Amino acid sequence: MDVLTQYAWIAWLVLILVFATIEVFTLEMTFLMLALGSVAGLLSGLTGIPWWAQFIVAAVVAVALLLTLRPSLLRLLRRGADPARSNVDALIGAEGSVVRTVTAAGGQVKLHNGDVWTARLSPITEQADVAAGERVLVTGIDGATAVVVPIERSAPA
Repeated sequence: MDVLTQYAWIAWLVLILVFATIEVFTLEMTFLMLALGSVAGLLSGLTGIPWWAQFIVAAVVAVALLLTLRPSLLRLLRRGADPARSNVDALIGAEGSVVRTVTAAGGQVKLHNGDVWTARLSPITEQADVAAGERVLVTGIDGATAVVVPIERSAPA
């Protein structure tokens, strides 16, 4: 076991490199905290404490950093993010007009951005067919199908 304690620094260096590499690809700050915990384990190992105590030090430091430092780092990372919705999220709440009658089973709508989507009525609305030319509101996206409600039915009663 003395050999394990003597060469634990190699394991700590490998862990630091692995965690740092994973963090570069994920940017979730979790692996950064694990890498910093491994640095604490490495530093404690350089003082000569046994390998099991090094592990405890690394674990305590990593958990403490995960609970204290990570949330603020994530807020800083996301502070400059683009607030505009994109992809499917941008379609929720979009208006469109019916191209082919929309029923609970299917139909087609042309959205405000010019895209034509297959569509079906939302289960939360009255299941009456929506004729061509009527206005609809997208309430969700299910695969490649827009889930819609007629605009006059979506207004609060």
